[in-house]
Amino acid sequence: MKEKRPEITEWLPTTKKEAEMRHWEELDVILISGDAYVDHPAFGAAVIGRIIESEGYRVAIVPQPNWRDDLRDFKKFGRPKYFFGVTSGCMDSLVSHYTANKRLRSTDAYTPGGKAGFRPDYAVATYTKILKSLYPDVPVVIGGIEASLRRVTHYDYWSNRLMPSILETSGADLLVYGMGEQPLKEILKLLEKGVPFHQLTMVRQTGYIRENNSGIPRNKHWQDTTIQSHQNCLEDKKAFAANFKQVEQESNKVFAKRIIQDISGRSVIINPPFSTMKEREIDSSFDLPYTRLPHPKYKKRGNIPAYEMIKFSINIHRGCFGGCSFCTISAHQGKFIASRSQKSILSEVEKVVNMPDFKGYISDLGGPSANMYKMKGKVQGLCDRCAAPSCIYPVICGNLGTNHSPLTDIYRRVDDHPKVKKAFVGSGVRYDLITKSYNTKADSSIDDYLVQLVTRHVSGRLKVAPEHTAANILKLMRKPPFDHFKEFKKLFDRIDRKYSLNQQLVPYFISSHPGCRDEEMADLAVETKELGFKLELVQDFTPTPMTVATVIYYSGYHPYTLKKYYTPKSIQERRDQHRFSFWYKKENYDWIKRRLTETKKTELLKRFLGFVKSEKVQRDRGGNKKVPKGVRTERRGKVGKKR
Repeated sequence: MKEKRPEITEWLPTTKKEAEMRHWEELDVILISGDAYVDHPAFGAAVIGRIIESEGYRVAIVPQPNWRDDLRDFKKFGRPKYFFGVTSGCMDSLVSHYTANKRLRSTDAYTPGGKAGFRPDYAVATYTKILKSLYPDVPVVIGGIEASLRRVTHYDYWSNRLMPSILETSGADLLVYGMGEQPLKEILKLLEKGVPFHQLTMVRQTGYIRENNSGIPRNKHWQDTTIQSHQNCLEDKKAFAANFKQVEQESNKVFAKRIIQDISGRSVIINPPFSTMKEREIDSSFDLPYTRLPHPKYKKRGNIPAYEMIKFSINIHRGCFGGCSFCTISAHQGKFIASRSQKSILSEVEKVVNMPDFKGYISDLGGPSANMYKMKGKVQGLCDRCAAPSCIYPVICGNLGTNHSPLTDIYRRVDDHPKVKKAFVGSGVRYDLITKSYNTKADSSIDDYLVQLVTRHVSGRLKVAPEHTAANILKLMRKPPFDHFKEFKKLFDRIDRKYSLNQQLVPYFISSHPGCRDEEMADLAVETKELGFKLELVQDFTPTPMTVATVIYYSGYHPYTLKKYYTPKSIQERRDQHRFSFWYKKENYDWIKRRLTETKKTELLKRFLGFVKSEKVQRDRGGNKKVPKGVRTERRGKVGKKR
């Protein structure tokens, strides 16, 4: 039997009337979000609101407030008892608004009808400044990905300049970085005990600004590390690059140091993170009474695209130990994996299958990376001493347990549900974890997992992310050599043929990554052409705060080696790099051919055109090259045809 649509009081209040229906005359916390309000565990504001509610506090949410009018949205609930909480939403507002080439997007996936223009640029700072102008004595706590990744001096691609901590630019009182459940619970507990807000200096996973003449609050359990000041970063790009190494390493440690940075006579203080959430803790976040639906107020405004994409999906873990140099997942969610219990996952499956419009298909059963569920260090003591940003690059750590059996069991249990026709894995699969050429110490569980995945959980196309083909660029990306992807493709194709599935392997690639020149993109074109791929998913590199690649893009230096690297930056350079990926379009094919001829990349040109390599070039009496009988000098036949 399908569930009935919830009553309006089953959502968090979004209006004064809805709060009064709960008999609330005063609110403890008011949340301001750049996203529309979807009461689903994939939407951060909903999770934070439900956590606050579960702790016994009165909380309301103001989704996508109008910042251009008389600011009535910011005033409709009045003053909260404890604080305002501000987030830009599930995405950085600048990433949401602009393409990699800084063109304004015409849509917003987190807004009803997909309409753009319902949140400002730099949403966290804009909202916070408004609140501070209206309620100067009410504390503002900022969080979410936009705040989290801008907690210290960072490069802002959209304004093309270094910016100080978002605490400085927004005027917020406290910053919560990473996943916010643990610090928020601690903050609320202390406030309820009567601790003044300005004394919340020892809460883990938070940051704040303090005047230098006030001194740094002492904590005998924490060690401190001081990074280059904001002013030094402005004056010296190498100093900025060196900062990142410290910040990334401390973010990935079990026992991290407190980070201190000077900014114009004041100190930005970033406290160490909480320990990775235990199973019962992460379960408690997902098991809250979400309606799993958008607020009814949007009924006449159209579907919310981001919700439509994930409405029948289930997140089974958080975190990623990949440490890719262009990715922000570990910087925000953490390197260590927090996995839900099987009971919690199956309980959510039960909720999904009873949703009114469920047709039998779960769109994704995964996480930030599809196949890291339940994975962790075999000896915790070794992890406690580790500062490496990746557990699987340059090799898979010998202490990392990569058994896939718990995940395979989850797939099978969901697959067996009578109301589930198919449970797809839409998240990106880390193929290196299930390829024995790379994961040399893997047990047989990866074979079992791969068969289960390919035969039961692929919706015709399996997405994986080799990201590039050139060895030097893959090294910069912290990704395995391309030969391991080729090995994985063989495994996939073998299973596909055995079970007559006729499914596709769909690889993701990145163009214009720091260090990448035309030669590397030509290598990508040749390698993928020879494998029979016509690429679809090629992303132009976008510099986002707190990644190795962004530091290289801005400064020219690798933060770990301080070695200089070239980066394609002009619009023309970026366009040209992108063209290499789509070699199968006639205009690009001819352009690549000319480009390789002009730059005298003979071997790449031969491979691109499909020449047969001969040890000795034969010539006729006139000095012209002889072409062996039956060999074509240019291959324009069926993609993937063997030479």
